Amino acid sequence: MLSGCSVSSLAARFAFFPPDPATYAVRKDEAAGRLVASNVPRDGAMDVLRVDTRRGSKVVAFFLRDPAARLTVLYSHGNAADLGQLYDLFVQLKVNLKVNLMGYDYSGYGASTGKPSEENTYADIEAVYQCLETEYGISQEDLILYGQSVGSGPTLHLASRLPRLRGVVLHSAILSGLRVVCHVNFTFCFDIYKNVKKIKKVKSPVLVIHGTDDDVVNWSHGKELWKLAREPYDPLWIKGGGHCNLELYPDFIRHLSKFIREMENITTKMRLKKIRQSLQPAKKAHRVHTGTTTTFTTNCCCRIRVRKPSCPSCNFSCSCCSGLKSFFSCRLFKCSTCFSLKSCFKCPTCFSCSCKSCFKCPTSFSCNCRSCFKCCCCGSCGDAQ
Repeated sequence: MLSGCSVSSLAARFAFFPPDPATYAVRKDEAAGRLVASNVPRDGAMDVLRVDTRRGSKVVAFFLRDPAARLTVLYSHGNAADLGQLYDLFVQLKVNLKVNLMGYDYSGYGASTGKPSEENTYADIEAVYQCLETEYGISQEDLILYGQSVGSGPTLHLASRLPRLRGVVLHSAILSGLRVVCHVNFTFCFDIYKNVKKIKKVKSPVLVIHGTDDDVVNWSHGKELWKLAREPYDPLWIKGGGHCNLELYPDFIRHLSKFIREMENITTKMRLKKIRQSLQPAKKAHRVHTGTTTTFTTNCCCRIRVRKPSCPSCNFSCSCCSGLKSFFSCRLFKCSTCFSLKSCFKCPTCFSCSCKSCFKCPTSFSCNCRSCFKCCCCGSCGDAQ
């Protein structure tokens, strides 16, 4: 029987389809002293890079610069494509969105070395992000992650680890690898790209774009990811759109440009304020703090107000207050008619002891029952009268 890891590796073989042969090659231009890509137009505003990953691959990346750009897009492409095919799209996005754009090939794609796998794509995007930080000085506050189809996997992997990220775009994204081929509502250990879980950890605004007639990744994937996002942006459902043609619709660039402009106007101060609000713990429903009292609420109708222990950090542990701890843990107030008696506490010793800070007697208690309460200090009971 195959283990979970073996099944995951087997699934990866059917999940990745790099173009064969690659549509470009990378070489060093000795005259210019820099890397260039063949079959790609020479562009003075584009850098060709080789980036080392923690898993031993050397991935190729294109960085397209816009001198007036305020934000940078890190683009993770879909399956069966490489940078040679995507160059023209990258140029159009850079011009129309007025951003810097970094695109990269996964391990085993294009001129990148290594073999394609889920874990390798995670290492690939981490290395490219570190390159943006160290080589270009771009921090996560000025970065938008863009994931198309399979690229939504590495995109959400990195986005879930960057709390100050400016934004995320999910284009024809998947809930998980297995959910693309099987309509299941649960996650197996051998599933790949478990985006359905990672989307919940993303703290930045998320724009979801999906075609309603997508016959590769059903529209339901996009709708579910949008519902699960912590900070969802207005989605774009392109009527009649398929899996690989959404860029051809006018609404695509219009809506995406609107998202970019709004992300530019979100200041770091506003983002940090939202993050702090999301990290604040929820208020407890059954405990109300006032200046001098604490309210304990049981499962029935009873509500007793007592003074807080006078001892610092007492927590009902001192010899004077320890009796109260067992008093409130008993089932005395579990009854539905606990206050139908005229009173359960008649012992004058209990309610006139010197320990005034332990318990304050409600004056309405004056029933005739005996032995109903034992004083935590003096040890006397209702029979003492």
